[in-house]
Amino acid sequence: MDAISRLLKPRSVAVIGASADVKKTAGRPVSYLLKHGFKGAIYPVNPRVESIAGLRCHPDVASLPEVPDVGIVLLGAERAHLAVRELAARGAAAAIVLASGYTETGEEGARRQKQLLEAAGKMRLLGPNTIGLVNLTDDIVLSASGALEMAHFPAGAVGVVSQSGGILGALLSRAAARGIGLSKLVSTSNEADLDLSDFIDHLADDEATKVIALYVESVRNPDTFRAAALKAARAGKPIVAFKIGRSEAGAKAAVSHTGALAGADRMYDALFRQVGIIRAQTFADLLDIPAALATGRVLRGNRVAVLTSTGGAGTLVSDNLGVSGFETPPPDEETAARLRALQSGDHAALDRNPIDVTLAGLQPDLLRGAIQALLDSPGYDALCIIVGSSGLAMPELMAGAIQDCMHTSDKPVLAYVSPHAPEVAALLTQRGVPAFMAPESCAAALGGMRQAARWRAPSMQPGLQAQASTAELPVGSLDEAQAKQLFARFGVPGVREAVVKTAAEAERAARELGEGVVLKILSNEITHKSDVGGVAVNLKPEEVGTRLEAMTVEVRSNTGIAPDRFLVQEMIKGGTELILGFHRDALGSAILLGMGGIAAELFNDTTMRLLPPAGGLSRTEALELARELKSWPLLDGFRGRPKADVDALASAIVAFSEMAAQLGSRLVEAEINPLFVLPEGQGVRAADGVVVLGQ
Repeated sequence: MDAISRLLKPRSVAVIGASADVKKTAGRPVSYLLKHGFKGAIYPVNPRVESIAGLRCHPDVASLPEVPDVGIVLLGAERAHLAVRELAARGAAAAIVLASGYTETGEEGARRQKQLLEAAGKMRLLGPNTIGLVNLTDDIVLSASGALEMAHFPAGAVGVVSQSGGILGALLSRAAARGIGLSKLVSTSNEADLDLSDFIDHLADDEATKVIALYVESVRNPDTFRAAALKAARAGKPIVAFKIGRSEAGAKAAVSHTGALAGADRMYDALFRQVGIIRAQTFADLLDIPAALATGRVLRGNRVAVLTSTGGAGTLVSDNLGVSGFETPPPDEETAARLRALQSGDHAALDRNPIDVTLAGLQPDLLRGAIQALLDSPGYDALCIIVGSSGLAMPELMAGAIQDCMHTSDKPVLAYVSPHAPEVAALLTQRGVPAFMAPESCAAALGGMRQAARWRAPSMQPGLQAQASTAELPVGSLDEAQAKQLFARFGVPGVREAVVKTAAEAERAARELGEGVVLKILSNEITHKSDVGGVAVNLKPEEVGTRLEAMTVEVRSNTGIAPDRFLVQEMIKGGTELILGFHRDALGSAILLGMGGIAAELFNDTTMRLLPPAGGLSRTEALELARELKSWPLLDGFRGRPKADVDALASAIVAFSEMAAQLGSRLVEAEINPLFVLPEGQGVRAADGVVVLGQ
């Protein structure tokens, strides 16, 4: 049994600094272990107390009658490392340190945390600043959370890992109140040693856990997190994550648009998408979506039947489903006939969706018949049942009627409890029908199930594996011509252009390039050339010299810099302008694709992929990036527009990503904006470029 297994399922627990006063935090762990039925040995450690809760109290770790699997350390930050060292010396598998006052408090706290880690040696450490863990599968609570005052918690299939101790308690109590069964709950907090990735990896192998819920503040080890998440996904265990910090301003653009378009939170979106993590948009989603996924039912399509006895509630659910991209089609003729046969009179609306069956009181047989007809229908992929006020009289009958039909189909079945009746919702959830108190939750839960069903493991197809010499490249910002030469080395072609210094040279170059050229300043100091008057488009050859002289004056006036070199470029017409960029932050390196041009940040139509640990993106990933854009129809022949050369675009994305992978840590920023995607068969052209290189 490895250390994490012993931590989650210990045979013996030492509680260092235990108190006999259950009103104190230090008095809770022993009390909770006994209250919730821990079957192993409990060893309170406190030299000033003879016994706690009828258990003999030991003066120190060295005097314990056996080596404990786990030690819960309740001492303050100034002394916790001493107990950790004693536990490590005895050979304990792990220590749980509850004290705060470590890296979260500053430099001195960081020193204490380092001291704590050194004291642990090879022993694993949970925390510090943690509230502990709860293993409901095996009735083991190693925690001081006040939520454990509750008498009973239903065990189930959802594992929870939270970087916040308080949130662990909130989820534990909320899930219990809603009838949602949890398996394991772990608060990782400061993550001096054990972190999110360690417990995701463990829960991927845990037989009791079918779904993993994460409360994420930051991912400290992106590579191990990615590997653990992919392991869980491939094991068929979806992960739902609520990531705080969405309101952060994000990365500031240094010299490119990409930094502003990416932002820290967008990087998390990209990471989660690539490893199959479903992102909870609200805190409520962090329980709602796992509750639906834990049923093990698979959503195979987008069509939902809404069965209701109250029109208003049915409309609420149907409307939210529509906003989330679900279809609520009317029943097919055969299904409608089966529904009509169930109820006489003209009070039922059976030819539309929501399917409004007016129940004269509570009629379980009628409800069973309607549910069965809808589950049998080939026109629906899921069923949402509205429980109205009539269901409150005999909730057991309603729950039983729904449950009786569940075995005949593997389609998802959800319930929306319209009146405020949390006990009814909890009863339904415990019976295998995830029930929600808000109509938005039904759409969120089905949305999570849809995302889980659609996810596919990332392609292992190799990219171009291009190799190009970059040793001679300078440090700092390249000018536009140098940047595009670098892109071309890796296979991204640029526009035809010439570097010039004088008006006469500019005119000669323009005549060679043909009618309608672009004139730009060429500088590694001024990147946003349009903002300072450094770009002129659609010039005739005879206009270029005069415009160059005027541009020199204007740019000097706006920046104090007198440009002495210029680019004369062919002017691309008929293509779609995209932005292709590289962004790096603490989470990793990413390739960004979006609608380009000068209004890139205005439209903010972008998507991202994090680079794998080695190499660039695959061709499959490149094509997926393009298809994820809202502006994809413009590339795909929207309203008679010529189809764009998507094949060449995919090649350019792969080549750009290979460049980023090969340059590695030297690459600070890179961007092509715009990248013109020409009509099918005509390729792509890089019309502008930014590259910043480090040492």
